[in-house]
Parts: sequence; structure tokens; C-alpha cells
Amino acid sequence: MAAPRHVPQIPNTVIRSYRSPDTVPGSWVTVRPGDLVDNQPQGQALGYQGPDQGYVLRLSRLVRERIFLKEGEHSSDVEKGCIQIALKRASIYGRAPVIHDLDIGYRLWGFLGDSPPPDLLNYRLKCFEGVGQRHGYQDLRDLVALVPETTLRLMPEEIERRHEADWTSLLELP
Repeated sequence: MAAPRHVPQIPNTVIRSYRSPDTVPGSWVTVRPGDLVDNQPQGQALGYQGPDQGYVLRLSRLVRERIFLKEGEHSSDVEKGCIQIALKRASIYGRAPVIHDLDIGYRLWGFLGDSPPPDLLNYRLKCFEGVGQRHGYQDLRDLVALVPETTLRLMPEEIERRHEADWTSLLELP
């Protein structure tokens, strides 16, 4: 590094400067045991991969106070199911989850309104029962499969409009 002119220097001293190393190291490669050789695995019951999925847990705390639960519904079941729907939507776009993904997950099942249609209420009681528990993984996957990709690609305003008209048009009901 150069020194200002007012800094005294000892005459006849060798001033250090940059010098290349004697050997050049090889290039860096990723050969770690946990690295994937190809893309993320895909298939039945593997879920939907996407970046920064843990951020949805932070977002879910912001939505908790806006949720309306009816008798017989458990917040852990509802939260886990709607989080998985939000993660599916986020992964379709190849991004981390945002608050609109969670809103859509809760809105599809009528949790953001205090008076959902009675048929929706009866159906969601069966669909969400036990998905928050450890043994409910397949039920959770079945719940997420009820929401088609075409629905998740809609804008939040369009989902709200279609939900008010006919909530069954947004889901693939058996």
C-alpha cells in the first residue's frame, strides 16, 4: 500500500510489492457427499422443492391472527396444510414463499372469512383432520393434491372472486 508523502522513509529500504505465488492452485470444484448430481428428485410423495422454504414459517406468524377456525378444527392441522399449499405455489414459480402464497392457501379453504359456506366447512373438516400430526403425511399430500396448478397460477384477486362464486371450481374434488 502506498504511503502518503509526509511519512518518512528510511533510505535504501526495499519496499514490498505484489508478487505472484510460485505455484497456482487448481480450480475449485464441488465434490461434497451431499451434493446432488442432477436436479432435485421428482416423483410421487416427494413434495415440491423450492428455495428458502423455511421463510414460510416466519410468514405464517403474520397470518395467524387473521384465521377463523370453527369448532373441531385444530390450528396445527390448518397451518400445516395451508403452508404446504403455499410452498407448492411458490415452487411453481421457482421462488421463495411470499405472503400472497399463504393468503391463497388459507383463502381457498375459507379460513380468512368468518362465515364459509356450510358445504365447504364440512368438507374442510374432513380434509384437514390430523394433517398436522406425524402420522398424517399421506393425508397432507392428498390435501395438497386437491389444489391444481392452474388454480395456484391465478392472481389472488381472481381466486377471491372465483371462491365467492363457486369454491368447488378452484379444487379438484373427488
